[in-house]
Amino acid sequence: MGCLFALFAGVFPRFALFIIWIARPAFVNAAFDTWVMPLLGLLFLPFATLMYVILYTPGIGLVGWDWFWVVFAGLLDLGHWAASATQRRQIPGYPN
Repeated sequence: MGCLFALFAGVFPRFALFIIWIARPAFVNAAFDTWVMPLLGLLFLPFATLMYVILYTPGIGLVGWDWFWVVFAGLLDLGHWAASATQRRQIPGYPN
């Protein structure tokens, strides 16, 4: 079941984060102080927010390589935004 969720989270990170938030709200509450930050992460940087929630250790936070994976996920999110913007410019009739 864990491998299925990992595959699912890689394809649909927004939905995976939403499922974690509904099924295990203690994970998200431990990682963030308020509900605003995970909501913004869900909208703008879903993969990085999902990685942050999964890797966060209560009382310790993120250490060492955990930050590498969160930054890597953030770069993947930014790459997705950039690819979407580039493809939007290539559509005929779409304003630049």
